[in-house]
Amino acid sequence: MKKTPPRPGSIREEILREWRGAEEPADLNAGIHLAGKFVAAILRSAGAEDGLHEDEVRATWKDLAGDFIAAHTEPLSVKGGNLVLRVTQPALRFQLEQMKPMLFKRIREQLGENKIRSIKFQLG
Repeated sequence: MKKTPPRPGSIREEILREWRGAEEPADLNAGIHLAGKFVAAILRSAGAEDGLHEDEVRATWKDLAGDFIAAHTEPLSVKGGNLVLRVTQPALRFQLEQMKPMLFKRIREQLGENKIRSIKFQLG
């Protein structure tokens, strides 16, 4: 059986208005916003607005750093253009600090010019 909406000014409409304590909204979807409108702002606040993903860095890290360095380091995160690498040895961390310009050059060639702005090393 198909329900028909109450006629304006009908007794049923008046009783429902009184029971609810307010008028029935004209459009129930009026205050709803699609999540797609907010995705860009969320990505920007998370530092991923440039489209560079951690998975992309992890996939190319062995080619970028070489076999030995890749075996003793791991990309932890990329946020706001900052690449954080886990390094297994303090001596290797020192060596990587000396190699930063070469790593930057390789990263820029492989992943794009301004995707990574800094590299930080974390012992772990």
